[in-house]
Amino acid sequence: MDVSRVMVLRELLTSSGWVERTQSFAQTMRRSTKDPGGLLLVGTPQVEPWHLAAHLDDEARVTGVEQLRPTLVRYSVPRDAPPHLSVTLQRLEQAKRGETVFVVSEDKAPQSLLERAWDARKTGATVLSLDAGDSELQQVAHESLTVVRQSLQPVRHELLELGQLVDTSASSGDESLDPVTFDTVQHLVSVAAGEVALNPRQRSVKSRLAHLLETISGPRIEPGG
Repeated sequence: MDVSRVMVLRELLTSSGWVERTQSFAQTMRRSTKDPGGLLLVGTPQVEPWHLAAHLDDEARVTGVEQLRPTLVRYSVPRDAPPHLSVTLQRLEQAKRGETVFVVSEDKAPQSLLERAWDARKTGATVLSLDAGDSELQQVAHESLTVVRQSLQPVRHELLELGQLVDTSASSGDESLDPVTFDTVQHLVSVAAGEVALNPRQRSVKSRLAHLLETISGPRIEPGG
């Protein structure tokens, strides 16, 4: 999902509370990470948060805020991995004040990760989690963003009117739509992280969305114009 589609999704979720939640979460992440390389992004042995890492890296490049550029922490590193993809869990043991341990785990976080995250918290690092209801992980984290599946049927019709700008595919022919998935929330967080780092004079997401829709459908023609 590219930024333009995330912008459309955000506009449609305005009344759901998700825009504010992801903005607040991103604000915490931005404030708690003081130095480049201090945003330690870690998943589970089964699922590493590659997509979120890539999107945060893009936001760092666009905004020029190097603190948003994540350090991907991995459980197992291949021998031929480049240096920036060779950071192991031992990096969490070095976490300190001014750094952020950002745990992304849709499944239950392993004990080895919980222990390291707790130790990082005790040494002054901020611990954040994006999870699906892991109570143990939430007890370790200073702030958690929990994704619970929900159906928002009215959004489906608006998405269809916008020409399928957001993927509305549903499994097994189910007519319900669940735009708030673990994957889409990662996109919302990354865009919000870039947004809170923008200069106030730069265009807001809403104005960027208006420009996007004008590009798609053509400029609005006023009566008598």
